[in-house]
Amino acid sequence: MFRDSSAPSSTGQVLSLGSSTFRALRHHNYRLWAGADLVSITGTWMQVLGVNWLVLTLTGSAASVGLSLVMQALPTLLLGMWGGALADRLPSRPLVIVSQLAHAALAAALAAIAFSGTESVLPIYAVALAGGVVSALGGPALGRFGAEVVPPADLPNAMALGSIINSGGRILGMSLAGMLLPFTGQGGLFLVNAVTFFAVIAGIAAMRPAEFHRLAAAERQPGAIKEGLRYVLRTPWLLAVLALSLVLGSLGRNYQVTMAAMSAGPLAAGAGGYGLLSTVFAVGTVVGGFITASRPRLSIRLLLIAAFAISALQALSGLMPSLATFAGAMLPIAAGAILVDTAVSARAQLDSPDAMRGRVIAAVGMVGAASGALGGPALGWLSDAFGPRAALQAGGIACVAATLLAAVTLARLARRPVSRPIPLSPVLENA
Repeated sequence: MFRDSSAPSSTGQVLSLGSSTFRALRHHNYRLWAGADLVSITGTWMQVLGVNWLVLTLTGSAASVGLSLVMQALPTLLLGMWGGALADRLPSRPLVIVSQLAHAALAAALAAIAFSGTESVLPIYAVALAGGVVSALGGPALGRFGAEVVPPADLPNAMALGSIINSGGRILGMSLAGMLLPFTGQGGLFLVNAVTFFAVIAGIAAMRPAEFHRLAAAERQPGAIKEGLRYVLRTPWLLAVLALSLVLGSLGRNYQVTMAAMSAGPLAAGAGGYGLLSTVFAVGTVVGGFITASRPRLSIRLLLIAAFAISALQALSGLMPSLATFAGAMLPIAAGAILVDTAVSARAQLDSPDAMRGRVIAAVGMVGAASGALGGPALGWLSDAFGPRAALQAGGIACVAATLLAAVTLARLARRPVSRPIPLSPVLENA
């Protein structure tokens, strides 16, 4: 990353009113990164809506839409650690630019497919799979580069602001796509997304090289992937945090499934109710981003407290009698989920060696991909077999149990002697 500029700026003076919440925006490079990120995420969600609608139009099957999501997630599970090894060994900046150009080319390919009037979904699946490969190989470099545009002390804040940007970009992208779709068709949405990737490239080009805080690179050597896996498996605190993240992400995070099931079933709210719940959840993620950004430090203790709270709330949400009360439970759950996710990413990155950063980011991404792949079908089956209320309660209880087990495990690790081949995370000693 880079040293703080000693010269005051008008932006810094404006942000002083909420410096603890927006402190990452004091840095020139991060401001460019955040702006480019907002543009890119907006375009990405425009494409998500377009792809889902195009697949649904061609097949008439919601399962086919789900298969396209699997195509995008599968490469992360298979190739994520390889991408992490590349990110640790090679300069992040050119890797990010290459990945953005590849995504732009794939978006343009989707536009060509849409404009051609194809009646086959196979080309769309092929592009989705290729996009998943690009994300798997380029994602860790993207995360590593994002950690170089702010000092280490401001990285958690930058991640929290990134959550706000992601939520805002999602809302903006879906809204714009809904307005433009009747006029441009799906192909037009894909072309817009292709252009947005050049905003990221332009932002990177405008950054000040002297203000980067560069992470130490790993040496070129065979077995880098095995070394990354070995590090994760032999670092007890990291393994415990990732295991907790897997449970929370699978049984306690796939709310799109449970909210739809509750709206269509016990709440009898229909599509309108589901739309309302999705909006409330999106608002909750924005609130959670601001709360997380205002925290001076994201500790393991805070992570565990938030994880326990949202898990208990999930179990209680299954008892809510009306749409209003259920929506009221969803808002703090969404806010807490952002805090948990940001804390997991921040601690995993900051408490791992610089030369291992890309592979740790890859491991976090692999856990996220596995959570979606496992949790969605599991919660769907529970909702079908036992009802959505029971699914929420069972998932919430399982997440509470996982949080308590993680807390006990981490507490025991903190009491172990310090002399060990792989040290405990510094944050455990101060948790």
